[in-house]
Amino acid sequence: MATKAMTKSQLVSLLAEEGEITKKQAAAVLAALCETAYKEAKKGFTIPGLGKLVVVKRKARMGRNPATGEAIKIPAKTVVRFRIAKACKDAVVPAK
Repeated sequence: MATKAMTKSQLVSLLAEEGEITKKQAAAVLAALCETAYKEAKKGFTIPGLGKLVVVKRKARMGRNPATGEAIKIPAKTVVRFRIAKACKDAVVPAK
């Protein structure tokens, strides 16, 4: 049975406790981090040890409508991806 993901309020509480700051200050730090990430994503925004936000251009491709099986053309588009840092991957999923 999997446990539930940490909520924003739980994260703010943890940051406040670990950083020995108030919850309000921790929430402000988290909000500033998110805002900065949104602004800098086009250039690539890195959180050392965690990963990097990057903008990727997807090519147009052929897909299939799952309901009818009909082939459809999926247009090219720009998306935001998060690339996990090696240190994070190794910490979460240990190498065999």
